[in-house]
Order: sequence, then C-alpha cells, then structure tokens
Amino acid sequence: MSRPASDMLRDDTIAAIATPPGRGGVGIIRISGPAAAEIGKRLSGVLPAPRRAVLARFGNIHGEALDEGLVLFFPGPHSFTGEDVIELHGHGGPVVLDLLLQSVLAAGARHAEAGEFSRRAYLNDKLDLTQAEAIADLIDSGSAAAARAALNSLRGEFSTRVHRLVEMLTDLRSYVEAAIDFPDEDVDFLSDKALERRCNELDLEFSDLRACARQGSLLREGMSVVIAGPPNAGKSSLLNALAGYEAAIVTEVPGTTRDLLREQIAIDGLPLHVIDTAGLRETRDRVEIEGIRRARAELERADRALILVDATADLERAIRTLLDGIGTAIPVTIIVNKIDLLGAEPRIESGAVTRVYISALTGAGVDLLREHLKACIGFEPVGTSALSARRRHLDALARGEAHFREAVRQLADFRAGELMAEELRYAQQALAEITGEFGSEDLLGRIFSSFCIGK
Repeated sequence: MSRPASDMLRDDTIAAIATPPGRGGVGIIRISGPAAAEIGKRLSGVLPAPRRAVLARFGNIHGEALDEGLVLFFPGPHSFTGEDVIELHGHGGPVVLDLLLQSVLAAGARHAEAGEFSRRAYLNDKLDLTQAEAIADLIDSGSAAAARAALNSLRGEFSTRVHRLVEMLTDLRSYVEAAIDFPDEDVDFLSDKALERRCNELDLEFSDLRACARQGSLLREGMSVVIAGPPNAGKSSLLNALAGYEAAIVTEVPGTTRDLLREQIAIDGLPLHVIDTAGLRETRDRVEIEGIRRARAELERADRALILVDATADLERAIRTLLDGIGTAIPVTIIVNKIDLLGAEPRIESGAVTRVYISALTGAGVDLLREHLKACIGFEPVGTSALSARRRHLDALARGEAHFREAVRQLADFRAGELMAEELRYAQQALAEITGEFGSEDLLGRIFSSFCIGK
C-alpha cells in the first residue's frame, strides 16, 4: 500500500485518555511511539514484560505521587498501532486522569489528535481503512445488529470481499491486455465464452457486495423519521407505540408537544431516529409558533415524514390540506390513526401516497407500519454475516461498478479491447479507495478526524 509522505515522516510519541469522560472505576492513558517505553518507565518506575500487567505507583516528572494502578507494555510491531505502546490503567476520576496525562505530556509526548492511534495502525499496515473505520462504527453502533456488522468489518470480512472483487477485475484485465499484446495468437478473445463467463461472475459479485454494503450502511446510519400532523392526531402516542415505552407525554389537551422530542429506536436492527413535533395549525401562541417552525425545519431534513390524521375527521380534506402545506420535497406516508374509534381493521393502502391505518392507542397496525418503514428504505433483516459500510464505500462501489459496466459496453458495442482494459483499471482504482490502497491525504484527514480522541 502507498501511504501519504507526511504521515510516514511522523516519529513522535502521542498520548491521550482512552476511556470516556466522566467518573469511573478505571481510567486509561494510552501512549504510542518511540519514547513510549521510556515515558512509561519514568512515570511508573517499571517497564513490564510484554503484555503482562504490573501494579505500580504513578508519579509526575518531579517524583510526586499521583495515582496507583496497572502498567502494560506492548512492544512494536506487535501492538495496536504497530509502535511501542504503554497503557497506564489508573482510577477513572477526571482530575487524576488529567494530572496523569499532563505528566505524560511533560515527559515528552504530545496530545494525540482525533483518531491518531487508529491512523497510525493504518499507516503501519496493522489495519486497512475499512477496518479502521469499523472501530469507530463499533464504538458508535446504535443496535446489536450494527455492532455485529462493525465487528465483522473489523475482522476484515468487508476487506476480503473487496479484495476478491479486485482480483477478479485484475484477472479479467490481464486476460484482455494479453490478448491485445499478442494479436497473433490463435484466440479471438472478443468472442471467447470464458470472457463472457468472467463478466457475468463479476456482475453478480458487484451486485451482491453492493446490496450487502447498502444494508450495512443502513445499519450504521439508520433512517430519520419525522412525525407530523395537526394537534391531537396522536403523534406522541405513535412515538410511544414505536418506542415501546412512554417516551412522550400524552394528554387530551391539544398542543401538548411544543418542542421537538427525539428518540432513537431499532426495528430488527435498523436504527430509527424518530422526531415528534408540535401540532401543525394556525396559532398566535408565540411558543407554539416556534415549535411549528422547528417542526417544518425537521421535515425538510427527514428521510421520511409520517403525517398523522384522525380517522374520525373529514379524511380526504385533512390529508389534502396537510400535503398542500408540507409539499413534496420528502417521501411521505399518511398514518390514519384512531381506527379503534371506528371499529376498523388495520391495513395498508398503496397509491401515490401510501396510507397505513392504525391505532396508536391499542397498537393495532403498528407492526404493519414497522414493516412499511423497512420496505420503503429497502432494509432487510440481516444475520451474523452483515458488514458495516459507509456512504463513501457505497460511492466507491457504485463508481467501480459503473466503470465495469462501461468496460462491458465497450466490448459488446465496439469490440474495443483497449478501452475495455482502461475502464477495468478505473474500476480497480475506485475499489482500492475503500480499503485505502489508493487514496489521498484529504480523504484520510476526513475519516480519522471523526474518531474520538484516544482511538
């Protein structure tokens, strides 16, 4: 793999608190770099055998005691970063951890940047880029399914799939270029059935990996859903029904919800970012006006709007009024609530705008709504083989697949072997961006800056 030159020149020692902020039983200072062992020994008085925990007293550079805990030494290259790594496991109070970190910095380390430990692991070939990103995804996972998918990618399963696809492209490109370079051979590669078979296999592999990556992206990013509608339509009751607990206050008083109420829930592993909003109506109440303004702002950013109407109202008129007021900028599902008051059965009606008939109070039809939400975003429950993926992975896969399809078109329409080989090369480059074998300093900066300090 090629690595940006500026990163290769870094030979300093970095340190950071590796545990979350706040109080806890244990707090960890992580140190990585050429001076890590020296700094650890200076502050603790010991340098343990590799991967053996030793109890020691921690002090500052003047010998004043600060804390007591465990010291662990991971000599490079057999460490997370590939460098010498020291971990000081002390007590998890913010003051004592800060004092210990300041002593480490005074002893010659500098404060690590966001994601710098993972970045060094990537630069030292301990991880590829998808594995490094999977670390952050595992930390940030919002459901058990998302955590399993991130762990699979951390173990290298996503990278393995990408590498297999690159190898298939390389084999095809080599075959095409060999036929171009040796035209006197008694082989017409343009009509070779083996070439057609390889193209078909690549087509299936692209489609399968893209579908798998899309599901992984949905597991990671989820879906933003805004619940909107007139006062007393049952918006807060629907939020409670989806969440499975009393997340919102529900009363018979119109306009109970004045501000935005956000809840994150999961449907078969799909994270839903659900926002309950103030009732949409004409009002002179300044607080309610602000709540309605915020509701409309969230509607503009949502992946889908659930527009509630009361089943006992003038249904067609209410729906028309709400849709006219909201517009068509985002996908909308009409939720006809309170069907229990009419004795009606829950159901889904397809059309220009899908309607789901439910009772948020009794829960009737809420499962239909859950299935509808999964279907409208293309999510399918995934098993233990799911992979964590990001939007940049989907973009690189899409570009790689587009170049591959253009290569096939050059062969089928123009019998242009040279142009086919060139498009296959572009496809390889696009896929190499996923694992970091082909990329830029700017890309790495954007990725690792989103990591937490100490990771």
